[in-house]
Amino acid sequence: MDKNIKESSRRLFIKHLSMASAMLLCGKLTDLSAAEVFALKSKVKLRFVVASDFHYGQAKTPFEEMTEKAISQINLFNKTNKLNFCVINGDIIHDDKSFLPLVKKKIDQLEVPYYVTRGNHDMVTSEFWNEVWGMPLNLSFEVKDTAFVLADTSNEKGEYISPDLAWLETQLEKYKSKKNVILILHIPQAKVSKHAIDTPDFFDLLKKYPNVRAGLHGHEHDQDGVKMIDNIPFMFDSHVGGNWGTPYRGFRVVELLNDGTLISYMMNPTEKLKEDRFV
Repeated sequence: MDKNIKESSRRLFIKHLSMASAMLLCGKLTDLSAAEVFALKSKVKLRFVVASDFHYGQAKTPFEEMTEKAISQINLFNKTNKLNFCVINGDIIHDDKSFLPLVKKKIDQLEVPYYVTRGNHDMVTSEFWNEVWGMPLNLSFEVKDTAFVLADTSNEKGEYISPDLAWLETQLEKYKSKKNVILILHIPQAKVSKHAIDTPDFFDLLKKYPNVRAGLHGHEHDQDGVKMIDNIPFMFDSHVGGNWGTPYRGFRVVELLNDGTLISYMMNPTEKLKEDRFV
């Protein structure tokens, strides 16, 4: 790559993110600068994006524009920071099930594989969900030495619920030999934020599996940081759509390095935003 182009790419990357945090295998939490994160790009072995709360179809919001912008931003990021996949973590639509097939056409424009979870505003049956997306409400998959477990935390009525702990335990047991397990749930299971619920049994279960490295949540539009619970970072990704939340609309990037370090940061190609890293 031409030296000037490479330097321009570095400046652009740094401009669009700031303060980073990292969590080491020993459980230590540390901070990184945006420049340090850029310098580690060559050591990334797995990278993915989580975006949530599109609220496609919400009245009196420019939901078409916000959705299209998010998709184009993720695709743009992928061009210079290759992604393995993307997760759309709940509240993809706003209550009306007729919007689900429509928003799928938008999300299908992602240039990377993607997975979806149901949020409390995705008020559809499991049958309709599977019919539209071609994937179940609870699912898991592996990428390299990392397992990803996506657990449903709502229902057709839009209630806040705990994940199916029996199913979750079977997945954690299945992946107990993996180096890393990352959980993705729309609704937080500890009262660390305003709209979370309290599920002590969820955390009791996680204590049995020390390879659970992180959890990712949507739902809380005004949260873009990290909450540590029992030495596990639970990360929030702000929002893409809707009519409330952080002043920007962004997505979270998670990177696993060759040495096991977990880095995460918020990204928006049009603004300089907060970044978090965990090893």
